[in-house]
Amino acid sequence: MLMRAADRTPPACDLQPGIISISAEELMKLNRIMVSALIAFLMCLMGLARPLLAGSPLRGQNQDGTMQSDSASQQSEDAGAGVPTTEPYAGNSDNQVIEGGGMIGPDYVLGPEDVLTITIFNLPEMTQTVRVENDGSIWVKLLGRVKAAGLTTSQLRDKLQEEWGKSYLQDPHVTIFIKQFHSTPVSVVGAVMKPGLYQLPGPRSLVQVLAMAGGVNMPGTAAGNMQGGAPAGRWVYITRKVGFAGLQTVTGMKLLAPDQLKVDLGRLLYSHDSALDVSIKPFDTITVSRAGIIYVVGAVKKAGGFTLEDRDSLTALEALALAEGFGPSSSHSHDEIIHTLPNGTRQVKVINLGKIMKGKVKDPVLTANDILVVPGSTAKVIAGQGIGDAVATVSGLIIWRGL
Repeated sequence: MLMRAADRTPPACDLQPGIISISAEELMKLNRIMVSALIAFLMCLMGLARPLLAGSPLRGQNQDGTMQSDSASQQSEDAGAGVPTTEPYAGNSDNQVIEGGGMIGPDYVLGPEDVLTITIFNLPEMTQTVRVENDGSIWVKLLGRVKAAGLTTSQLRDKLQEEWGKSYLQDPHVTIFIKQFHSTPVSVVGAVMKPGLYQLPGPRSLVQVLAMAGGVNMPGTAAGNMQGGAPAGRWVYITRKVGFAGLQTVTGMKLLAPDQLKVDLGRLLYSHDSALDVSIKPFDTITVSRAGIIYVVGAVKKAGGFTLEDRDSLTALEALALAEGFGPSSSHSHDEIIHTLPNGTRQVKVINLGKIMKGKVKDPVLTANDILVVPGSTAKVIAGQGIGDAVATVSGLIIWRGL
């Protein structure tokens, strides 16, 4: 049945060209949706840009409005690129394990060229890796330039927490890890297993630094032979540019010059005398001396070179004992010690080992690179040969002596 036009109920929304009419109920519903969406958007914006809303400077701009240098703006991106990092120690966030053993504690003092990774708990966008510049400063997000050199890692952490907490962040928890060490180098050379340049991760003693270098070469060790290095000698030398002012010397150490100290290595390692275990400073050079060698040649049972090891000298009889004594054709009356002077010339000293063995003559001292020559007796050689060999030997002597 058709209804009259007047009886029809008008629709809630009547479209006319250029005009949209909405009921009051639908308009209120639409307003509530728009307000909720706007509040959610503002809350999201506040969470992502909290530091910016707090007044942080623009990227590439310091707090005073000046533009930072390119090197500073790139620190957080590649300050430690391509370099192995230290790993945080699981037991304490203030400590870190270093390569080769040892641990970096909160007492480590930062210096130029150190590379640091700075993180803030629950704010990954604030994580950055920075390098301590030559002027001792680092560039930190929101804060700009901050002095770091001369501070321990714990002091720098407290400083950053305080500065960020003043104006930007609420109760920030900062962690600092040292990615590279460059501020405290020590050179270890000479008769050690792994000579090289080492970084001090904190206060270290002489024994601890020698341990970092793998220890000293020991006589006859396979590792030392593979390294091609001679065994360690008696002394270890410490060279310090700033000198050893105020150092109290004890038995087993000697101050050779204002900037050079020598320590008896044997007493240091085996006597457990803590006074010899001196503290090592950045830029020190530690040189472990190589053991000297004394040579015994001629009519002995075991000719060869003999290492002095933990001593500076041997007597002639001690050297003869190392060579296992006289050979069957030795002569005891015209032995020689050949000594090389610093200018390269040689001195020959004639001795009589026979009289020395009987205590009639003082036993002379041999030092590194000296040669003990024990000549053979011609009569004993001839007596031990056949007639044909003896004739040939005598003929050779006559020709050699020009008789």
